[in-house]
Amino acid sequence: MAQVEATTERIIAANPEEVFDALADYSGTRAKLLPEHFSEYEVREGGDGEGTLVHWKLQATSKRVRDCLLEVSEPSDGQLVEKDRNSSMVTTWTVTPAGEGSARVQVTTVWDGASGIGGFFERTFAPKGLGRIYDQVLDRLAAEVGKK
Repeated sequence: MAQVEATTERIIAANPEEVFDALADYSGTRAKLLPEHFSEYEVREGGDGEGTLVHWKLQATSKRVRDCLLEVSEPSDGQLVEKDRNSSMVTTWTVTPAGEGSARVQVTTVWDGASGIGGFFERTFAPKGLGRIYDQVLDRLAAEVGKK
């Protein structure tokens, strides 16, 4: 089994703390950022960063749906880590300054991929598909923090 990784990043014209706070706001802002690939969104514990437990289903393709139950931690400043209790999937959001009044947001998701020919296709196509999904999240994040 090989590890699969998908990474997307964007510069957002907003204060890094404001961007991080929007991402960490699972009980409010985060649900607004999710495109149609996400369903059954529910905050089960907490709701603001560290200690949050959040559930959603992620439909990456018409046949591939992941039932995710994510534990959220903040291991360092500007970093949110969502670890799925139902799989090996871990998503790390990192927000850093990117010049005056701007933030760089990088989202990286890793998981243990399948083996064999299925694993080959997963390693080849899944990162691109997940990247497109997270591009939509980052578009919505930029629009949300840009409103204020």
